[in-house]
Amino acid sequence: MHILTQRHIIHNSFLFLLFIGFLLAFYSCKEETVPESTRLKEIKEAGEVVAVTDYNSTNYFIYRGKPMGYQYDLLKEYANHLGVELKIKVNKDLQKSFDLLQSGECDILAYNLTVTESRKKTINFTEPYGQTRQVLVQRKPEGWRNMSQREIDLNVIRNQLELNGKVVYVRANSSYEQRLRNLSEEIGGNIKIIEKEEYTEEQLISLVARGEIDYTVCDENLAKVNRTYYPNIDVKTAISFPQSLAWGVPKAADSLLLSLNNWIKDFKTSVDYALIYNKYFKNRKSALIHRSDYYTISSGKISPYDDLFRKYGENIDWDWRLLASLAYQESRFKPNARSWAGASGLMQLMPSVISQFGVNNKFSPEQSIKGGTRLLNWLDTQLKNKGIKDEEERLKFMLAAYNVGLGHVLDARRLAEKYGDNPNKWDNNVEEYILKKSDPDYYNDEVVYYGYARGNETYNYVRQILDRYEHYKNIIDEDS
Repeated sequence: MHILTQRHIIHNSFLFLLFIGFLLAFYSCKEETVPESTRLKEIKEAGEVVAVTDYNSTNYFIYRGKPMGYQYDLLKEYANHLGVELKIKVNKDLQKSFDLLQSGECDILAYNLTVTESRKKTINFTEPYGQTRQVLVQRKPEGWRNMSQREIDLNVIRNQLELNGKVVYVRANSSYEQRLRNLSEEIGGNIKIIEKEEYTEEQLISLVARGEIDYTVCDENLAKVNRTYYPNIDVKTAISFPQSLAWGVPKAADSLLLSLNNWIKDFKTSVDYALIYNKYFKNRKSALIHRSDYYTISSGKISPYDDLFRKYGENIDWDWRLLASLAYQESRFKPNARSWAGASGLMQLMPSVISQFGVNNKFSPEQSIKGGTRLLNWLDTQLKNKGIKDEEERLKFMLAAYNVGLGHVLDARRLAEKYGDNPNKWDNNVEEYILKKSDPDYYNDEVVYYGYARGNETYNYVRQILDRYEHYKNIIDEDS
C-alpha cells in the first residue's frame, strides 16, 4: 500500500509538472502578442506614427513632386498596417535624431542604422530589415575608362593596410568613425579620421567624386546607388564584415517594439518588400531618377513651374510649395491634362472659371496658375465673409471648395451646424459631413441645397495636398 501511495504521488507530481510546462509553453508563445498599451496605444489614439530620417537617394526624396525612398516606402507600409497616418521629420544630425527619439518627439528612428553595442545602450533596435557592409569610397585613377579592372585595382586601395596614414572623412556620430578607429588599431597604424557634422554620407561622396577629398566611408547599399551617377568612384573595398540594419525605438516603447518586430518578420518575406528593395537598389532605371532635373535632392526643384508658383503664390500670400502641392494633385504637373468633368490645364480649371477669371489659354502653365490663384483668392474672400476667421482652418475649406465647389462645402457646414458640430472647423467636423454628402439620408436633408457629392474624393483631396506640402517643406526651403 505504501509503495502504491508513493507511485501515486510520483504520478501526480509528474502530471503537475507537465501541466506547468504546458502553461509555460503557452504563455511563451503568447509573448509575441502585441500589448495594446503605452506607446503603441498612444500612436493609434493620435492617428499618426512619427518617424525621423534624412533625405538622400535611398531613404527619402521627392521625384516629380512625389515623395519616395526606401525608408519612406517601408514606413508607409507599416503606418498602413497600423491604420494610421505617417508623419516624417527630417534631420541630418544623427545625435539630434537620437535626442528626438529619447525625448518622445518621434516614435521611430528610420535611417540605415547599423546595430552596434554602443547604440544599444540608449535605444532599442528592431528586428533587422537588411544587411550591409561598410565600404571605402575613393576615386578611380585618371584615365580609368581606358583601363582594365586589374589596372584599376592596382591604382586604388584594396588592402586595408594601405589606409595607414590616410585621411578619411566620415559623417559625425556615425558608426563609420568607430569602425575606422577599430581598424586603425587592428592594422597597427594611424588612420586620420575627420568627422563632419554638416555633411551627410552622400555629400561626402560627392566631394570624393569632385576631388575635394580623397576618401570617405558609407554603407555598401548607399555607395552602390551613388555609383550610378558618380561613375568615377570606386566602392569595392570593404572595411567591415556584414552588419545588420534596423530601426530604432525608445527604450520604454516595448509595445511599439513588439509590433514592429512582428511586422518586419512578416513583411520581409512578402512580395511587396522585394518590390520596394528592387526599386531602389537593383532597378537600373533608378539612375534616371537621380539624373533628372526634378530629382529634388540634386536639382532643388519640385517642378518645371516653381518660379511661377513663387510669383503667383505671393499674390495670395501662399507658400509656393503649397501651391505646387495643389497643382500636383490636380494635374501631376501636366499642362495639357484634361479631366472627364471638363477641367483642363495645370490647375484643372473648369470652363466657368476660365471665363470668369480671364484665362486666355487654358493650357498655358502661367495662365492656368494665374487663373487658379484668382479662384483661390475669391474662395478665401467668400469663406471669410461666411465667418471662417481662422486662416489655417479657412485654408482647408478653400482646398475643399477648389475640389468640389463652394456650394457643397457650404452644405457640409450647414449639416455640421444642424447636427451639433463646429461649422468653422474642418478636421473631424465639416469634413465628416462632406463624406456624408454621398449618403441620401444627408444629401436629401432640408439644409442641403446642392445635393449629392463624391465627398470621399474631397476628404482625401484636402489631406493629400497638406500631407504632400509637409514633404515639400521637409526637403525644399521656402526661399530656395
